[in-house]
Amino acid sequence: MPTNYTSSPLSILIMETIDLNTIKQQTETILTDLLNSHPLVKGSVFVIGCSSSEVAGGLIGKNSSAEIGAAIFEVAHKLLAERGLYLACQCCEHLNRALVVETECAERYGYEPVSVVPWLHGGGSFATAAYSGFSQAVVVEHVKASAGLDIGDTLIGMHLKDVAVPVHPTPNQIGAAHVVAAFCRPKLIGGERARYVKG
Repeated sequence: MPTNYTSSPLSILIMETIDLNTIKQQTETILTDLLNSHPLVKGSVFVIGCSSSEVAGGLIGKNSSAEIGAAIFEVAHKLLAERGLYLACQCCEHLNRALVVETECAERYGYEPVSVVPWLHGGGSFATAAYSGFSQAVVVEHVKASAGLDIGDTLIGMHLKDVAVPVHPTPNQIGAAHVVAAFCRPKLIGGERARYVKG
């Protein structure tokens, strides 16, 4: 990882009290439970927003940790790839919450790449890890994900399909960060004559 991606002095101090293995285990537990309870079709997009600052017990955007971002990306990328799902990693609001995805994902869904390279304080540690960790990473402005995970109240709703259904995982924290998830269902349309189950 390039040297300008190093963590802030405060996050380095915080890291002394944080067990990365625990963070990885919490991430794996929450993701696995969500994917088992709400299975996705192979090739679906799964969006994750992650504040490493919140995971470390700090304030979003203030205590970024390259180590935490990389640890969570490593677990999420592996689990989703095993199920044939595309991971979309949301950048911070300084990059308008753009997303890092694999080129294959962008081409399959027609997502137009933009020119930007995430880094620790302009994109965030999670997106930075994804940009380095994907085999062929690109950044896109929007996706329509079938499900997602929000680690640290980063607001992923703008990248979810209609209609998002909230899920409150147990446990509901990764490190010190609050976690909420969502899966999406098709809209129920029509009036009084509409049916929603085959009769």
